[in-house]
Amino acid sequence: MQGAFSFGLVFLGPLLAVVTFLAMGPYDLGASSNALRLILLVDLVYVLLVAALILSRVIRMIADRRSQSAGSRLHLRLTGVFAFVALVPTILVAVFAVLNLNIGLEGWFSERVRNVVGSSLSAAEAYEKEHRDGLIEDAQGFAGILNVTRQSQFFMDDGQIRQVLSQGQQAIQRGLREVYLIDGAGTLKTRGERSYLFDFEAPSADDLARASAGETVVIEDWLNNEFRALVRLEAFPDRYLYVSREVDGQLLSLLDDTKQTVSLYQQLESERGRVLLNFGLLYLGFALILVLAAIWLGLWFAEKLSRPVGRLASAATRVGEGDLDVQVIEEEGDDEIATLGRVFNQMTQQLKVQRDELMDSHRQTERRRRLFDSVLSNVTAGVIGLNAEGSVDFVNRAAERLLDVGSGTHEVPLGLAVPEFAPLLERLRDTGAAAVQEEVRLTRAGKLESLLVRVSRRTTEGGRLEGYVVAFDDVTELVSAQRMAAWGDVARRIAHEIKNPLTPIQLSAERIKRKFRAQVQEPEDLEQYTDVIVRQTNDLRRIVDEFSKFARMPEPDRREGDLVALVRAAVMLQENGQPGVRFVSDLPKDPAVLEFDGTMIGQALTNLIKNAGEATEGLIERGAPQGYIPEIHVEMTVDDARAEIRISDNGTGLPPDRTRLFEPYVTTREKGTGLGLPIVKKIIEEHGGTLSLQDAPPFDGNAHAGAMAVIELPRAPRQKRPGKQTAPGGQGG
Repeated sequence: MQGAFSFGLVFLGPLLAVVTFLAMGPYDLGASSNALRLILLVDLVYVLLVAALILSRVIRMIADRRSQSAGSRLHLRLTGVFAFVALVPTILVAVFAVLNLNIGLEGWFSERVRNVVGSSLSAAEAYEKEHRDGLIEDAQGFAGILNVTRQSQFFMDDGQIRQVLSQGQQAIQRGLREVYLIDGAGTLKTRGERSYLFDFEAPSADDLARASAGETVVIEDWLNNEFRALVRLEAFPDRYLYVSREVDGQLLSLLDDTKQTVSLYQQLESERGRVLLNFGLLYLGFALILVLAAIWLGLWFAEKLSRPVGRLASAATRVGEGDLDVQVIEEEGDDEIATLGRVFNQMTQQLKVQRDELMDSHRQTERRRRLFDSVLSNVTAGVIGLNAEGSVDFVNRAAERLLDVGSGTHEVPLGLAVPEFAPLLERLRDTGAAAVQEEVRLTRAGKLESLLVRVSRRTTEGGRLEGYVVAFDDVTELVSAQRMAAWGDVARRIAHEIKNPLTPIQLSAERIKRKFRAQVQEPEDLEQYTDVIVRQTNDLRRIVDEFSKFARMPEPDRREGDLVALVRAAVMLQENGQPGVRFVSDLPKDPAVLEFDGTMIGQALTNLIKNAGEATEGLIERGAPQGYIPEIHVEMTVDDARAEIRISDNGTGLPPDRTRLFEPYVTTREKGTGLGLPIVKKIIEEHGGTLSLQDAPPFDGNAHAGAMAVIELPRAPRQKRPGKQTAPGGQGG
């Protein structure tokens, strides 16, 4: 209905314009015509109605644009285009029409046209004046002859008068067509010989009255192609000379037409401005009707075009936000917009089905991926996935921890991410084997690690290469444990084989010293040699004792005790033993009750603090910087799960291969046995804790980093053991 109303309103505009033109133009109903007034009233109502509709549509369109409704921007643009297309040609046609009309009028009213019109009028008037003046002159001359003849012959009959008329008609050079003598009533009295009665036309009473008054009256007869003159004869009583002359009636008729044309031309020239104004107003009225109709049609078409496009845009926005249930209203017809709506609905339905299928597949894949990630992330072995080119695709948590790499290694070649593994991958590619395996030693974060690495191919069911899998385990502790076990066995054998002969050797040396001192010539040398044997024997006994301790570490006798008091006592003991070192303690104020062997933990703390002091001495021996102050920091933190003790120094620091310091007989000091740290580590591990060596943060006033030993002991649930009491600090004497 809206479309039918719009098209009806649009077609009514040109119809009204045509009717108005016919009423004002060809039919010329006139300003007082009721029909014309009715037509103009209908035009006015039409203009107001369409203008109101256009205004309301524009207001609604602006409101939609401000509210950012779908399709409002396209609607506004289309409306502007249609309005521009309707207005610009109309304005251009109006301008050119006025210019053409003005140019045409200028041509009509040019000086040349005015000269031609004036010359035509002058020529016609001259022709008429010539015939008129000649006829008057001949009529007056003829009348004079008659008057003179009558005066000379008072008595003249009609025959004599006819003879005079015939002679006079022949005597006149221009010739007279007819010569009559009539009375005052217009009655023919006599005529010339060549004047015929059937050509006689009686003059009017008005003409006779004018002639009676003494005027030579000229009568123009265009139909009979003649001029007639009427003159009163003075010598005759009640007689008038009535003569005619043949003229070109068409030329004289043309004279009248020329006069009328000149009059009309002058009138049009004087009203040229009003003609232009009337034409402009008439064209403006027609243009207004047609433009309003065109704009209304443009608005209707723009709305009809932008509405489905706007719905499609809004629906596409919702689809972009993930709403695939949206459907647009399908337009009737088989044009592109209707087809687009139907195809859009089909597309959203297909997308919804495909999305549901993809979501199901994604959920299954995600479950598998989570299971895969969960398994790989929680295994202790490191796993690295490579693509067919050898770039990293996947790294599990254990691999990141063991190799000290982050997530930035993705899409990075294995040779750049982990250079130590690259030879294994190259060997696998060169040999074409299914897998290769090798123990690789590498250093990460200052720790030398031993990794058992296995590189294998990853292929599809068809045998096509997809990539590689690098799996590795940290066997550093296993290797260390094997070494420790080997060293323990060696220590037991050494203790068994060496400790037994030491006492006889020492006793024999003392006996030789007592027995042969008096017999030798140089007793001082003998005493010196025997003292060396005894001293070296004692050193060997001390070494053997350390071997025995390392080989046969006793089970810890755990009892509840205050670990804070034990640490404080160990620090106090070392402060007295190392007066040249400044100690800084940060210990909890409240007791920390744990189950531990006070003797063994005290021995471990004493050994670590002593090593820290020896590290500061080593830096001084190597050449400490100016203003260097040896310093040891002892810090302790306790929570519900564990207790952590950090012993830091500003000494020489740790070597690159710091993990080997826990192996027997590996030391950085010239006089060290290399058994202190292994024993301390074994003590801590026997208590279920861990011992690690790290770089200490630089102390105030120091530019270099020292060493830091970190002990972590678990806090087991407190259990009352009847009959067992511990001394303060947990040290059993």
